[in-house]
Amino acid sequence: MNKITRKTSFGQWFLPINLQLFEENVKTMKLDAYTKKLTTDSFLKLLLFTQLQETESLHALSDCLFDEHLQKSTNLESISIPQLSRRLNGMNPDIFQQLFLDLVVQIYQKTNVSKSVIPLKIIDSSTLPLNLTNHKGAEFRKTKAGVKLHLRLVFMEKGTFYPEKTVLTIAKQHDRNLLEVMVDDRECMYVFDRGYLDYERFDRMTDEGFFFLTRLKKNTVIREIYDFKIPADSAVLSDQMVLIGTVQNREENYFRLLKVKDSKGHILCLITNRFDLEPYEISDMYKSRWAIELFFKWIKQHLNIKKFYGQSANAIYNQVFIALIVFSLNVLAQIETKCKRKILHRRVRGFKHPLRCVHSQLSYVVP
Repeated sequence: MNKITRKTSFGQWFLPINLQLFEENVKTMKLDAYTKKLTTDSFLKLLLFTQLQETESLHALSDCLFDEHLQKSTNLESISIPQLSRRLNGMNPDIFQQLFLDLVVQIYQKTNVSKSVIPLKIIDSSTLPLNLTNHKGAEFRKTKAGVKLHLRLVFMEKGTFYPEKTVLTIAKQHDRNLLEVMVDDRECMYVFDRGYLDYERFDRMTDEGFFFLTRLKKNTVIREIYDFKIPADSAVLSDQMVLIGTVQNREENYFRLLKVKDSKGHILCLITNRFDLEPYEISDMYKSRWAIELFFKWIKQHLNIKKFYGQSANAIYNQVFIALIVFSLNVLAQIETKCKRKILHRRVRGFKHPLRCVHSQLSYVVP
């Protein structure tokens, strides 16, 4: 994900945010009831600017207000660090969550393809480290604390992807426990890693009409039922109908097991409940899971989500949602750029040079 915001004005990049919805939520939650200087609107712009500039701390953010353009955008000439800290720790994160969800709807509307194409929804999580001294309730190792960001990413055609749903838990929370929360749409294909392995849940997903694709663990008990034919030039090693489970319990539904080689030569055992796809299609779907790894890598490198500005739960939630808003705004900026290029290409392709038009007319007159 390129930093499009570096090349465009802050105001133009900020346009997709629904300010009317934002103002209504501010009034409903009474977030500016006793605020004289640092309003929620100004605070939102400051936080977005902080993420864009990769500002390391609230001290650095306070210094950024020497910039005249930022002063005009936020209607602030200066702000103290204690004010920023109190606002960050006391702000209800629901206000930023609503903005994020509204941007998700906008992306969906602008990238919505034919209904015949089932979108991929990739599920994964990433642990965000915290200071153990200040976050003892989030301890997950003897010397470490952290929260876990559980994410559902929509993978569209031509590499476009965007975050759609997120849940924050303590780092001790197992991924498998969040599968129920993340799976709620029957009109898609869920792709996730073996950290979410749950045989009973796979049975229920199949019975309820949800499609999924994941990897199996080595200790999975497999009973082979039928071998499907594989093209001679296929990268898939085997394609079978199987029953899966454990030594004590075997699931009722039939599943499809494919063995493929990854780029490093390792054999992956992929399990799915879809029998209508070609083997290479299933293999490519699982390769798309890499998009969520790229997302976590990008968001940690370019957005200050690894180092939190505040210690409270609200501060952590607020910073995570601001990061997701920034990413979503970048996706919308990319979509807008692609649309403009398409329009320009059509205009150029349909353009007729005036001299060529004159020459074609004269050719009918001059013998």
